[in-house]
Amino acid sequence: MSPRTRLVPDSEVLAATARVIGRIGPVRLTLADVAAEAGIAPATLIQRFGSKRGLLLELARQGVGESGNFFAGVRQNGSRVEDLITTFSQCCEAMAPDAATLSNHLAFLQIDLTDKDFHALALAQAKSFHEQIREFLEEMVRAKELKPCDTGALARVIQLAYGGSMLQWAIERQGKVGDWVRRDLEFILEPYLITDTTKGRRKDSSAKRPKQSGNR
Repeated sequence: MSPRTRLVPDSEVLAATARVIGRIGPVRLTLADVAAEAGIAPATLIQRFGSKRGLLLELARQGVGESGNFFAGVRQNGSRVEDLITTFSQCCEAMAPDAATLSNHLAFLQIDLTDKDFHALALAQAKSFHEQIREFLEEMVRAKELKPCDTGALARVIQLAYGGSMLQWAIERQGKVGDWVRRDLEFILEPYLITDTTKGRRKDSSAKRPKQSGNR
């Protein structure tokens, strides 16, 4: 094993795997593709993960804990409702700079839905993400940013809108995906907002949003 190989941690290998998936999807991906992206030998991937399936499972496993990192970023930005919307928008921009990249990432969902091991991880990730959203909404209610509400149900709608907005953007391809997600989350959360400050920031940002097409 070369010194270069030893210097590349698993976290960087998994990040490289995600980048390759964004370019060509999980089906076409090979260990050689990932090794070239990460700057290591293909044999090293076999030593660490056993196979392509093992590598993809580890990537999926990593995703289960990422919701905590997501909300750590929200809190770092200021821990307000607007910060939640902004972080969702930024994450979408990073994950799906174009429709082709989003399509390649969605191909992973086909694996999640048909392979029991991947499905178990996808389910755990979805439940964890929902709980993190609910907990954040509870914080916003206590901070009097949001009106008292069924935070579990609202978290579910936010979770659905997050994925649905990206998919509809990929179909219509108008503007940026982050603007679509922001617009839809603002619409969902508007009836629950309390502070005029938050409403003022939302009003300022609305001018940059893409126009809705007839079927939205």
